Amino acid sequence: MFLPRFAVGTIVAAFLTAGTAFAQSKEEQQREELRARAAETLDELFIEVEGSKALYDNAVGYAVFAVTKAGFFVTGGGGSGVTVDKAAGDTVYMKMGLGGVGFAFGGQQYDMVILFQTADRLETFIDGGWDGQAAAKAVAGSETAGAGSGFIDGAIVYTLGEKGLMASADVSGTRFWVDEELN
Repeated sequence: MFLPRFAVGTIVAAFLTAGTAFAQSKEEQQREELRARAAETLDELFIEVEGSKALYDNAVGYAVFAVTKAGFFVTGGGGSGVTVDKAAGDTVYMKMGLGGVGFAFGGQQYDMVILFQTADRLETFIDGGWDGQAAAKAVAGSETAGAGSGFIDGAIVYTLGEKGLMASADVSGTRFWVDEELN
């Protein structure tokens, strides 16, 4: 009687341990995919946008998000990505959601890269205090903002779609937050 109960208990414990290990490996796989996508997106940015590498080199940190957006007068979307403090080497996994009203039809997928000029701006972003209006100014502030002219209000935002650099992205209704499952 003792042996069958012991065997059943051992089997149950083995399944529970394997389930926990599987969940951890799934999360690590998601983290690795986000890091790899960020690296690929940065490489594409440096090729597509003259001057972006110099701004990246001067930035204290960056964020890269894979975004899906759709709309028919009302837009909505979301994505996930990484935020990196270059000096500390810290990576924070984050999510984003967006919504708005305007002249929009269809859907699009793109990558968003945000470069941060100061540690305070980076920290504010990670803490969820990101000002969407400032992000919109960073994208649309000047004709050349998307072409890597410089930081505006401590950040610069690039959007890269399947056809290269997009003219702008509406980030004024965007919220970013830390992904509790991956951190």
